[in-house]
Amino acid sequence: MSYLKEKFIEKMIYVIRDQKVMLDKDLAELYEVETRIINRNVQRNIKRFPPDFMFQLNEEEYESLRSQIGISKEGKGGRRYMPYVFTENGVAMLSSVLNSEKAILINVSIMRIFTRLRSFLMLEKDLSERVTKLEQGTNQMFKVVFERLDNYEEMVTPKLPRNRKKVGLK
Repeated sequence: MSYLKEKFIEKMIYVIRDQKVMLDKDLAELYEVETRIINRNVQRNIKRFPPDFMFQLNEEEYESLRSQIGISKEGKGGRRYMPYVFTENGVAMLSSVLNSEKAILINVSIMRIFTRLRSFLMLEKDLSERVTKLEQGTNQMFKVVFERLDNYEEMVTPKLPRNRKKVGLK
């Protein structure tokens, strides 16, 4: 699959309820079938799609998504139901219920993209932890430097006796 096609698929992955998901209509577009075909096959095999594989958006999630990515109302009256979204596992399961050559090829590409995104997240987490450790070390070092500067200032500043004779005009 071409790099451009992979980038196109990557843009179809959203984060909803802290999970990376794909919309039923986007998957239908990739598989070159109607959305209702996907949803009908899923409903016929609903035991294969527990809530961690697929869930239906609520109105608030759908409106938020519509405003973010510019989903227009579909058809004459728009959607009659809230869209389904599929997690990585749900997308993998779709290939078994759609059982077409196109579905299998597209699923392989989607799985590769999910894997790549997961590795990016792991790298980001690792970098974040390293930056945090660096900040902690730097803060500790600055604390020591400033303490030593304070001590140095006390050592360099001349100590005058308390009972000294004051010089100056009255």
